[in-house]
Amino acid sequence: MITAKEVKILDINSEFFGVKDEILMENAGKGAAEIIAGRFKPKEITVFCGLGNNGGDGFVAARYLSRRCKVKVVIIDDPSKIKTYIARKNFERIKRKGIETHVYEEKEIESLIKGSDVIVDALLGIGITGEPREPYKSCIMEINRWKERKKIVSLDIPTGLGSKISIKPDLTITFHDIKEGMNKENSGEIVIVDIGIPGDAVRYVGPGELKVLYPRNKPSSHKGENGVVLVIGGGKYIGAPAISGLAALRTGIDLCYIATSKKVKEVLSEIIEKKPLLPLNLIVFGVFDETLDRKSIPEIERVIERADAVLVGPGLGRGEEIENTVLELVKICKTEGKSLVVDADAIRAVGKNVDMIKNSRAVVTPHAGEFFNLTGEKLPKDLEEREIRVKEWAKKLGITILLKGEEDIISDGERVKRNKIHNPAMTVGGTGDVLAGIVSALLAKGVEPFYAACIGAFINGYAGNLAFEEFSYGMLATDIIDMIPEVLKKHL
Repeated sequence: MITAKEVKILDINSEFFGVKDEILMENAGKGAAEIIAGRFKPKEITVFCGLGNNGGDGFVAARYLSRRCKVKVVIIDDPSKIKTYIARKNFERIKRKGIETHVYEEKEIESLIKGSDVIVDALLGIGITGEPREPYKSCIMEINRWKERKKIVSLDIPTGLGSKISIKPDLTITFHDIKEGMNKENSGEIVIVDIGIPGDAVRYVGPGELKVLYPRNKPSSHKGENGVVLVIGGGKYIGAPAISGLAALRTGIDLCYIATSKKVKEVLSEIIEKKPLLPLNLIVFGVFDETLDRKSIPEIERVIERADAVLVGPGLGRGEEIENTVLELVKICKTEGKSLVVDADAIRAVGKNVDMIKNSRAVVTPHAGEFFNLTGEKLPKDLEEREIRVKEWAKKLGITILLKGEEDIISDGERVKRNKIHNPAMTVGGTGDVLAGIVSALLAKGVEPFYAACIGAFINGYAGNLAFEEFSYGMLATDIIDMIPEVLKKHL
């Protein structure tokens, strides 16, 4: 069973992986026509079509049904109002074929339906919220009046599903999978048609997740309402927290704080002073001396309160005091309900006491070695086996795991996706810090952890591919950051 958003994601990703939406619509309409003709052997059919792609499915079904029986198509409003290119194209095809078409008029419906054996509902598909408006409302009521005398078939979902006014079909022919909320009581018998969505669109992350789930800024929003991230990192290593912070900002948040060592703060301040490479909404706090320690917890906790999401790990280094402090900070984030990304050296710390992140809004981003540090389990080389292990551990811990590798594997214990959008040059230092920053930004903007990891992996990989086109094997992590806005421009 899939949601309306998941259907939109699949449609977009299908085209990305090589199957156009026009082909999906053709397969849907043809498949529906074959079932209707085989099941009912009708002599005459009336097909009611809306103005969107559900109507387009109806136009295709009408074209195939017209080879076997008389078909009349009723379009809910003036055909000039058809919303999508592929639906318009299929309407023109039924006109050229000479199929009888009518614009909906309530007083004429009885005469159009009277001689038909089957009524087909292709008025409204998924993604419609609230009660159907006119003229859909009156059309639904008129179709339902004939339920005892005619067979009613809905395409994909019954129009108005989930509202007080909906089609009451004998049969719903749904595409690819059952849609959320459908059952025998509201949809009649349910038959699934395979419309040719490619396996890659189901298995892999693509631009669909980004386009459908990325939260756009509202015109009325103010500074800080579109995401605030805190990066806890640095100490021995200077660049990592800055890279994560810049990546988070490029992903579209309003503010990023960095809690780091006093040494890192001095270096970053000098860079800003000499050459303003770092933006003013990257705010750096020097809260500990050389390495993270417990004494810095109160000051960091005050910054945690201001953040929507926290990233802990980039450039922290290793050591017992560092790891114990990480565990305390993770505990604070969990207690305060903060979204959290655990990356790099922080993964080793959390592996010492995984209870600290159990059943939380955490995304952990290990490579295979860090996965062992987290779980104590060595991953097999076989991708299918890896996927099983990642899913098992994500479920056991109640978190989302983004395993980095030749193919990234992302799971929250229930769902699994892979990402293969990246290139071999992304082994350059800092790309993991970029990924962690992107994921933390998406969490801060309100994306749920599983999809934040999915979208983050795609953005990072696609930006890396764009950087590779320009810089080849000489690209740097900062080149990937610079390409993040290009990914957003292309796919949003």
